[in-house]
Amino acid sequence: MCDSSGINAIRDETLPRAADLGVLLRSRRLTVATAESCTGGGIAFAVTSIAGASDYFEGSVVAYSNGVKERVLGVSPDTLTNAGAVSERCAREMAAGVRRAISADVGVSSTGIAGPGGATARKPVGLVYIAVATPEGTVARELRLDGDRATVMRNATLAAISLACETVGALAP
Repeated sequence: MCDSSGINAIRDETLPRAADLGVLLRSRRLTVATAESCTGGGIAFAVTSIAGASDYFEGSVVAYSNGVKERVLGVSPDTLTNAGAVSERCAREMAAGVRRAISADVGVSSTGIAGPGGATARKPVGLVYIAVATPEGTVARELRLDGDRATVMRNATLAAISLACETVGALAP
C-alpha cells in the first residue's frame, strides 16, 4: 500500500522554503535546475509545487547511478573513483554539471546515503552532501542527518532548498 506521509511532510515543511526560493529567483531573473541522487527528485518536486515555477525552473536530472552522474552531469571518473559518489566533490560537480547541461543560472544538487543500506564505517546512513552552483561559484555543505530513509530524504531536500535560498539571496539583485 502506498503511503503519502512523505509527500505530505515535504509539503508541510518544505514548500514555504521553496516559495521563498521562487521569490528570490524571480526577483533576480535567474533560472534553476536540480541534480539529485539521494533526494530522488524531492527538490524538483518542492520547487515545481509552487505556482508559477515555470518562470524560473528549467529541469532536473535524478542521477542515481554513477553512469548518469558521469555521462549526463559530467562528474569526473576520478571523483567517482577516488572521492566517491557520496562526497562534497561529487555534489559540487553535480551542481555545476546540471547548470551546464540544462543551461540554468543556478544548479542545486544532493548526493548521500538515505539508508537503510549502502552505508560504510566512513560513510554512514544520513551522510549527505548538497551544493549550489551559480555564476559566482559553488558552495557545498556536509549534512549528518538522523532518521529513517524518508526522514533523511525530506531533511536533505529542505536543507538543499535552504542552501539555495541563502546562496541566491547573497547574489546581487
